[in-house]
Amino acid sequence: QVQLVESGGGLVQPGGSLRLSCTASGIIFGNYAMEWHRQAPGQQRELVARIDAGMNTYCIDSVKGRFTISRDNAKNTVYLQMNTLKPEDTAIYYCKATWIRNYWGQGTQVTVSS
Repeated sequence: QVQLVESGGGLVQPGGSLRLSCTASGIIFGNYAMEWHRQAPGQQRELVARIDAGMNTYCIDSVKGRFTISRDNAKNTVYLQMNTLKPEDTAIYYCKATWIRNYWGQGTQVTVSS
């Protein structure tokens, strides 16, 4: 049984930081590209950042210089370090494992508000 479990979300003030974690089980983690997506209320889910099996990374323009994706294959975990958070970063953040099949986590809420 495949499971992706996110953690690290919460309420933070503008300018603050959070680190999201997503730990996978039931897959050969090192073979998968790992992605973070987010969905704000009333909006479509969007890709935020991606790291592939070769450690190549990508992130969308609106988070460049603020968010960093990384992975620890020994711990089957992908991280999203989020700095200088803005109110528009408020969303549910989901991790996704993608290779031959795709798997999603249940999401973790991030709220940026004063």
